[in-house]
Amino acid sequence: MADHGHVEYAIAGGNDIPEHEAMYDRFVHLVVVGGAFVVNIVLVLAIGGVVHHWLIAIAVLLVAIIVALHGFATGARTPSAVMVLISLLALALASGGGGHAG
Repeated sequence: MADHGHVEYAIAGGNDIPEHEAMYDRFVHLVVVGGAFVVNIVLVLAIGGVVHHWLIAIAVLLVAIIVALHGFATGARTPSAVMVLISLLALALASGGGGHAG
């Protein structure tokens, strides 16, 4: 039978749990801010390509780039989520708020 010795994982050399958790937090931050930026790009393409309001699309894109850079530099996640909401609002306003039978 196999020998079931005591596992010394928690005190093994090179096991730096706080550093692993910090790296995980950085990864999650990259995914949140990067994902919000990708969603903003898709919404910008919808504003410009589908609704044909390229001036609004370029303005939203420039603000989204600034917000993403700010999020990457400072560690803030909330501005990226707010920017997605602003992009959605810009899409809704640019599309004319839906159609009505005239």
